[in-house]
Amino acid sequence: MLTKRIIPCLDIKDGRTVKGVNFIGLRDAGDPVELAARYAREGADELVFLDIAATVEKRKTLVELVSKVAAEINIPFTVGGGISSKADVSALLNAGADKISINSSAVKRPELINELASEFGSQCVVVAIDSCFAKEEHVVHINGGRKARALNTIQWALEVEERGAGEILLTSMDHDGTKAGFANGLVSEISNMLNIPVIASGGAGNMQHFVDAFIKGHADAALAASIFHFEEVRVPELKMFLKEKGIAIRIES
Repeated sequence: MLTKRIIPCLDIKDGRTVKGVNFIGLRDAGDPVELAARYAREGADELVFLDIAATVEKRKTLVELVSKVAAEINIPFTVGGGISSKADVSALLNAGADKISINSSAVKRPELINELASEFGSQCVVVAIDSCFAKEEHVVHINGGRKARALNTIQWALEVEERGAGEILLTSMDHDGTKAGFANGLVSEISNMLNIPVIASGGAGNMQHFVDAFIKGHADAALAASIFHFEEVRVPELKMFLKEKGIAIRIES
C-alpha cells in the first residue's frame, strides 16, 4: 500500500511566507528558509514553495531563495510561480527543486505540459489547479485565483493527465484558509477519475480533516499552510494521529 503524504506549503510574497483566506487578506507567517528546515526536521514528506505573486507581477520565481531553501532540506521540494518555459524549469531544478508546479501558464498554453513532461519527465511536472464553485460547476481560476476561466475543473484535470502531468495539486478556493476541511467531494471525484496522484489543498483546520481527505477524498497527499506555520498542528503529532486512524503514513524511526 502506498503511504499518504503530508505536505506543508510555503506561499511566498516579497521573500516572506504569507497566508490568507480565500486567496486574499495575506498576513506574514515567517521566514521560508527557517520554516522549511523545521518541516524537514519534523518529518514532513515533501515541501511545496509557491511564489504566489510571480505570475501577477510578471516576474520569475526567486531562484536565490529556492536555492537557500533547498540547502536546508532533505525531502522532495516542489516549486511554482511564474514558470512558463523549459528555461524557467531548468533554472529551478538547478537551484535545487525536485519538481515544478505550473498553473496559469498551463491554462493559457496547455502544450506547455506536454513540452515539460517530454523534456524533464512526467514525475517532475505538477499542475496546480485553483478551483472555485460558480454557477453550478467547479471553475478553474488563474493569476493567483484572481481570474476565472471558462474551463471546468474536472475536464481540465482529465486533460492535464492526458498531456503528461505526473501529479495534480488541487486547491479549493472556497475552502482555502477557512479551516473547515478539504473539498472532499471534488477531490474524490477527480482522484477516482485519474491515474496520477492528487494532492488535496485548501481548508485544513485540524487533524481529522486530514483523515477525511484520505478516506473520503481518496487524496494521495494533503497539503496545508497556516495550521503548520503557526503550530496549531505539528507534523509529528499529525502523523501519529493518522497512524492510529489506520492511515498508511511514513513515520520517522
